[in-house]
Amino acid sequence: MPLATTRRAGLVDQVIDQMRGAISGGEWPVGRRIPPEPELVAALGVGRNTVREAVRALSHAGLLEVRQGDGTFVRATSEISGAVRRLCGNELREVLQVRRTLEVEGARLAATHRTDDDLRRLTTLLAERDAAMAAKDWERMIEHDAAFHGLLVQASHNTLLSELYRGLNETVRASITATVDEDLDNQVSHTGLLDAVRDRDPVRAAAEASGFLEDILQRTAE
Repeated sequence: MPLATTRRAGLVDQVIDQMRGAISGGEWPVGRRIPPEPELVAALGVGRNTVREAVRALSHAGLLEVRQGDGTFVRATSEISGAVRRLCGNELREVLQVRRTLEVEGARLAATHRTDDDLRRLTTLLAERDAAMAAKDWERMIEHDAAFHGLLVQASHNTLLSELYRGLNETVRASITATVDEDLDNQVSHTGLLDAVRDRDPVRAAAEASGFLEDILQRTAE
């Protein structure tokens, strides 16, 4: 297991940082069980109490979930995502409302600040998303849709907004999964949103982002 052995000073904080890095870096994916305590003790070169304190701290932060008799599982990749999961739980409407707040502003700023490279990557992602949708490959469609929204917010070039949204990655993906209706012939289109960003029209971009999320919110209320 590629976790470096820690130094003696500040062991708990160092172990927390090591474990957080394994989570955020994808070594320990969301939903998976982390290595058992004896393996962590051996890999990190620390005592059981140090590992337990680190696990406890990351559980309080929302990144890990201890299931008695079953092990410890990754719940989120960041404190922000963990907090959202604790606060919203399965409240889809609340997640969608938070998404609308961040994505509308992200789209507005992206229309002003996006680079040519941002536009190329957004165009590619949307084409891949639409191709997966046409093929009814819903898992791939969800993956590309989540990536499109994440890149759109990054194209705002607002570091704080991007970090806040990045912390919602798992929650955003879960909300997309929950709102994809495989029986609908006409899924939500993002062509107008991409066109507005391409045209550097922040008002239209914000309206497009708000519009499709409002449609989904109305659908969930029915």
